[in-house]
Amino acid sequence: MSKLTQAPDANPRKPKLKPPPGACDTHIHLFGPSDKYRFAANSPYTSRDALPEHLFALQDVLGLATAVIVSPGGYSRDTTMLADVLTRYPDRFRGITLMPDDAPAAEFVRLGKLGVRGLRMMSTRRGAHVPHLNPETAARAHEHGWHVQFYPEGTDIVDYADRLLALPNDIVLDHFASIPAAGGVDQPAVKTVMRMLDSGRVWLKLSGPMRCTPDDYPYAPVTALAQAFVRHAPQRLVWGSDWPHVNMNDRAMPNDGDLLDLLAEWVPDETLRHRILAENARALYGF
Repeated sequence: MSKLTQAPDANPRKPKLKPPPGACDTHIHLFGPSDKYRFAANSPYTSRDALPEHLFALQDVLGLATAVIVSPGGYSRDTTMLADVLTRYPDRFRGITLMPDDAPAAEFVRLGKLGVRGLRMMSTRRGAHVPHLNPETAARAHEHGWHVQFYPEGTDIVDYADRLLALPNDIVLDHFASIPAAGGVDQPAVKTVMRMLDSGRVWLKLSGPMRCTPDDYPYAPVTALAQAFVRHAPQRLVWGSDWPHVNMNDRAMPNDGDLLDLLAEWVPDETLRHRILAENARALYGF
């Protein structure tokens, strides 16, 4: 039976950090209205409505301009909600979809015109309800200029790295590549991601620190990871909030103003921070 996930903090604090013009949150999920878009029967969770209007109100507080909707696993490979929102807000959003492997070429064309820039695939350890790495579907996406957004599990980026690099697509790694922060910056998974970044075809999201440690905010073990990646390849990094933070039951829900302020410690250099928040996102998603 699917679980209703904890709601995000309804009172986001205005961050001390001031984002640059055009700052982008490259990883958000939207849900609902629940009477219009139904969760997949095999989804392990359900969520309260998290609508574009809710996200815009949050972005007004945080000082952000745009966002990338990552189609949530809760809807499986149904692209209806994503396409509807991109149609309504073409200047505000870009999209990442969970693409059916048998989707016709015309569907890639349709979604690409709406603002979809990539498809998401995941480690097999993340369950049967989400797409796994599929070179054939990735190659079809590449024909339309799409990248592959990949979400590993634990340290298994070590096992997936060469298979991802063998794809023709650019690669975007979710949530610090899911690396367990407790393992430190010298663990093989970190070195693997740095090698991937050196290819010039791989990007990493500084997002979802709560996915890399069981600790609560400020997710202290993640700081060293973030700083190591910023030193190594700031030109290949983007930032995301992971709002509305699904699957946080039995954990403390972070405040989104606090999450943005983590960047002051992760990226102390303001010029690099602005690049990560705005310029890199524009390059990757075509705002």
